Amino acid sequence: MLCKFDFAQHTLNLQPTYKICPKCGHTRQPEDTAPEEECAACGLVFSKWLKALVADHALEDAVQAEQAEQTWQRSLHQFFFNPKPGIERGDLLVYLIIYLVFFAWGIDFISMDIRTNAIGESWFHNVNLVFHEAGHFLFIPFGRTGSILGGSLFQVLLPLLLVFSFLIYNDDAFAGSICLWWCGQSLMDVAPYIADARALQLPLLGVGLAADSPGLHDWANLLRPRGWLQYDTSIEYWVDLIGSGILLLALAWGHICSIFTIRRSQSNNGSYSSTECELSHSALRV
Repeated sequence: MLCKFDFAQHTLNLQPTYKICPKCGHTRQPEDTAPEEECAACGLVFSKWLKALVADHALEDAVQAEQAEQTWQRSLHQFFFNPKPGIERGDLLVYLIIYLVFFAWGIDFISMDIRTNAIGESWFHNVNLVFHEAGHFLFIPFGRTGSILGGSLFQVLLPLLLVFSFLIYNDDAFAGSICLWWCGQSLMDVAPYIADARALQLPLLGVGLAADSPGLHDWANLLRPRGWLQYDTSIEYWVDLIGSGILLLALAWGHICSIFTIRRSQSNNGSYSSTECELSHSALRV
C-alpha cells in the first residue's frame, strides 16, 4: 500500500515510501532498521523501482504510438495505392497502355493555350458537356444560382465522386487516378467558358454564339450580378492552373499505382519474363 503517493512528485526523484513492498510483499514493521525508501526484507530501493516502472510504461506507450502510426500509414497507403485484387498479366499490359495514353493526352491538354478555346474543341469536351447540361437540371432545387452554377460544378464533381467510388467499392486505385485525371481536365474545360463572360464569343448549345443570347451564358449570369465580370480572365487563369495541377497529380498517382501493380503481378505470377519487365519499367519512365 502506497502512503500518500504522488506519481508526478516521484518522477521528480522524491523518495517514495511503502508500507508493503511491491516486490516481495513484506509489510514494514516499526522495528525495521532499513531506510524508509528501502524494503527491509528484499532491499528493493523504491525510488529506483519506480523509475524503472515509469520508464517501462513510457516505452510501452511509445511502442503503441508507433504501431498506431504505422497502422494508419499502412491503411492510407492501401487505400490510395492498393492494386486491384486479382490482377493478371494481360490486365497489366492494358493498364500500362491506358496510362501512356492518358499521360500523353494530359500533357497535350496542359500545353494548350488557355487564351483560346482549344480544349473546348476536343471531342472530350462533348463528354463533359453531357454532364454539364445534366448538372443544370440536377441543381434546380438549389435555386436559380444553384442551377446556373450546377452545370460547371457537376461536370467537375462527377469524376471526383467516381474517384472515391473506385477506391471504396472496387479497391482500384489506378481507376481512381484516371477519374482524378478527368476531374482536372474537366476543370480546365470550364476555364475558357469563364473567360468568355465578357466577350460572349463561344458557341452555346442550341443557340449559336453567346452574344446572340447573352442571358444564357452561365458565367456571365454568375459574375455580372456580383460585380465580378472584370475578373473573368483572372478566375479562368486560376481555375486552369488548379485543373492542371490536379491532372498532374493524377498522372503521378497513376504512375505509382502502376509500379505497385507491376510488383503485385510479379508476385502473383511468379516467373515474369525479363522482356515484359523491361517493357513495363521503360513505359513508366516516360
